[in-house]
Amino acid sequence: MPLLSRWHIKSAFVYLAVALLLGIALSMGAIVQLPNWLAYLSPAFFHLIMVGWVTQMIFGVIFWMFPIITRARPRGNESLGWATYILLNVGLILRVFCEPLNAMNPLDIWGWGLVASALFQWLAAVFFVYNTWPRVKERYRNE
Repeated sequence: MPLLSRWHIKSAFVYLAVALLLGIALSMGAIVQLPNWLAYLSPAFFHLIMVGWVTQMIFGVIFWMFPIITRARPRGNESLGWATYILLNVGLILRVFCEPLNAMNPLDIWGWGLVASALFQWLAAVFFVYNTWPRVKERYRNE
């Protein structure tokens, strides 16, 4: 398994564990009085599951398992793959911190953090698609 795939997949496992712990904390509010600020972490739970766990796992498995492009560069541009990983994770971490802070105390810095987060994640998706597109090949059959 390529190193980049291992990083994506192991990161996905970490995000899953963190998201599920956060989910437990959020659901505890149904039976005990929790600090008010905890409710602001609900969007972070969603992003940790969807971007951190699901998207990260998909990116890692696709980078590993999709058909090779050439023997010299079987998975495309590996530097672009690492840029995808970094942008996706920096964007997610920014989102997890800035979203609740912006909801509790709207300031320009938290708003701009959310904008940067969305931009980083969008760039990660664009880089991922650009790097993976040539690996989606039609299968030729002799009929």
